Amino acid sequence: MMNVEQITATHKANLDNLFGLSNKAFAGVEKMVELNLTAGRAALTESAAHAHAVMGVKDAQEFIALQTSFLQPLAEKSVAYSRHIYDIAQGTGAEFTQGLEGKAAESQNAVQTFIETALKNAPSGSEQAVAFFKQAVTASNTAVESVQKAVKQATDLAESHIQTATETAVKATKSTVAKKR
Repeated sequence: MMNVEQITATHKANLDNLFGLSNKAFAGVEKMVELNLTAGRAALTESAAHAHAVMGVKDAQEFIALQTSFLQPLAEKSVAYSRHIYDIAQGTGAEFTQGLEGKAAESQNAVQTFIETALKNAPSGSEQAVAFFKQAVTASNTAVESVQKAVKQATDLAESHIQTATETAVKATKSTVAKKR
């Protein structure tokens, strides 16, 4: 059985983990805010410069050329912005997953140790029940590992699809803008 010191240590470790994950979440939010401020400032500056350039246009041909030259970088910057958001979210998510997987492994080991200790002290004649219980715990651990692998594979597949979609969007944008010229 667990004594008071072990329970206290477990609670302290869980609390430390909670604060660690909270700090990671705040770091992700800070990165998003910084990205948004930077993007907003750049958009404002570029819009002002574009507005001044539009005021100096002499004819429709020059206006169309100016608009085209403004739209292509805007589309590319939008894709880059989306990519930065995805990278921040993915990085923060990966840190969460890593922290949670580490704690899950520790918890699994602690439960396994607890069960083994309890089973060693089981009364005689309960060998079949002990064997069944061990088998159930092993099956449970295997199921958890399978789910973790499936989630990892799904995440990797989603990342691959997002990367492909981003590349396709960039190519399509460049192609559309090139055709308009």
